[in-house]
Amino acid sequence: MQYLVSVIDELTGSATPAEMAAINAFNDRIRAEGHWVFAGGLAAPSTATVVDGRDGEPILTDGPFLESKEFLAGFWIIEAPDLDVAIRLAAEGSKHCNRRVEVRPFLVG
Repeated sequence: MQYLVSVIDELTGSATPAEMAAINAFNDRIRAEGHWVFAGGLAAPSTATVVDGRDGEPILTDGPFLESKEFLAGFWIIEAPDLDVAIRLAAEGSKHCNRRVEVRPFLVG
């Protein structure tokens, strides 16, 4: 099963070089163990463009889509046999990036 592990940043800024080195080492390890699907970091919320196309012509809005002290800073998509393994991997990722993370399973339709 695939899980989204979202990295939650509290507007603390970019990862430090030491955090990036730890994250890259963690990424290499989960690749080797077969858990890696995809991962990435995201630019600051100020770079976001919100697109609302619900009523026909799209309306674009600059900036973050939420008023919040927290934002999605990056993510891993991992493969794990169950939620327990996904949580264990997420806890390790949290330690390496020095940020809280959220684990959510993908829905398969």
